[in-house]
Amino acid sequence: MYAKVTSAGLFGMNAFLVEVETDISRGMPRFETVGLPDAAVKESRDRVKAALKNTGFEVPAAKITVNLAPADMHKSGPIYDLPIYLSLLSASGSTQARFDEAVFLGELALDGSVRRITGALPMTIMALEKGYKRIFLPAENAAEASVVRGIEVYGVRSALDVVNFYEGLTTLTPEQPLEFRPALEGTYPDMADVLGQETAKRALEIAAAGGHNTLLIGSPGSGKSMLARRFPSILPDLTFEEAIETTKIHSIAGILTAEHPIITERPFRSPHHTVSPAGLSGGGTIPRPGEISLAHNGVLFLDELPEFDRMALEILRQPIEDGEVTISRVNGTLTYPCRMIVLAAMNPCPCGYYGHPTHACTCSPQKVERYLSRISGPLLDRIDLHVEVPPVEFSQLSGGARGETSSEIRKRVNRARKIQLERYQGTGVYCNSGLTPALMQKACPVSDKGIALLRSAFDRLGLSARGYNRILKVSRTIADLAGDEVIGPEHISEAVRFRSLDRKYWKK
Repeated sequence: MYAKVTSAGLFGMNAFLVEVETDISRGMPRFETVGLPDAAVKESRDRVKAALKNTGFEVPAAKITVNLAPADMHKSGPIYDLPIYLSLLSASGSTQARFDEAVFLGELALDGSVRRITGALPMTIMALEKGYKRIFLPAENAAEASVVRGIEVYGVRSALDVVNFYEGLTTLTPEQPLEFRPALEGTYPDMADVLGQETAKRALEIAAAGGHNTLLIGSPGSGKSMLARRFPSILPDLTFEEAIETTKIHSIAGILTAEHPIITERPFRSPHHTVSPAGLSGGGTIPRPGEISLAHNGVLFLDELPEFDRMALEILRQPIEDGEVTISRVNGTLTYPCRMIVLAAMNPCPCGYYGHPTHACTCSPQKVERYLSRISGPLLDRIDLHVEVPPVEFSQLSGGARGETSSEIRKRVNRARKIQLERYQGTGVYCNSGLTPALMQKACPVSDKGIALLRSAFDRLGLSARGYNRILKVSRTIADLAGDEVIGPEHISEAVRFRSLDRKYWKK
């Protein structure tokens, strides 16, 4: 006998339908799974057989063939246990229920209970797009999937729940749609804790408002890491579209929890400097998202930047420029989005005191040059804001006066980001850092005095075309923070100041 149940699969960010076909025929008893399954899928045979026995059904003593179609797409993970279980019951005649017009996902325990899976959100979105009205998946994934409107999401705790529902023995209630509410106050410390460093705070406000990459350079103890850890507290609110994009990546990576089924605040990823290139970009036989994709719509913080592997740093160049990372493996080529703010921090030399006003540097000029040369020119050119973080003076530490709170700064950032969202509506651009050359002419009107200053800075600093564009983008953000439509000389002047620090350390 033959039966078919619909399931789904994942290949990178793309979900696809999988038809789980089961045929039971005469012959020597055996259980064969075909259709490019990986080891976890092949092992479902034993899980399904045990689950059938422990839920009161018999495993047919016959030749069982399970085909996962389309056969040219790789199938991975244990998510096909539940649909294989249901199709086997239907093919063997153990139930008269027809499991039609729905998508089924779930890993089975040996007693028939259904366990949590990864990638539930993108597969639910795909099921809706394909016209399905119902999806059955583990109860732990139900809240995550219920973000998708227009499809009934049923969270089940046992395979028997599905069987009894289709046989009319019990009822199941669809999961209530999860309401998205951006986190108004995150779990991050407040920017008011940082005493002094007004220039650095201003730079981070600009970075948050326009999505600009930023490099903090300063001696040990000047507050670079302290500033970076508080940076997420001033980031703009996450929109619903951004939240769905970000949650899809975290769902695929398997790092969502039942307590937090949807991302409500911008991610902050801080990998250790020993991270491998694959750890940053993503990897595996079927590549999983790396740190730069997990930071999508958020921040990737690289502390002690020169200590990172040179190859790992060079991997960042194209994703920073394109907003996506492409990973090629034998099984195929995958692309993950990675629009993020790269926030980096570093010392100016190995001992950390090069250029310090009171502490003598013990490094030779050659050691300083070697240390700084670990950051390549092309990577440095992709960082919009270069910020020097000087030592904090005693009077600032002992004065006791707190600075602006993160909440106050975030209000200005949200206002500026709202201006950008309205300006770029329908273009696929969310903030000034993502401006394309075609949009820059229209979005960045510059006054005559501003043009003159920009020309002078271009000649004096020897800027590249990329450097010119990035100064213009930062100027656009500074103008947005000020509420000005036309970019003036004061906006360009501030942007140039944050772009010229590399001439001090890298002598360019």
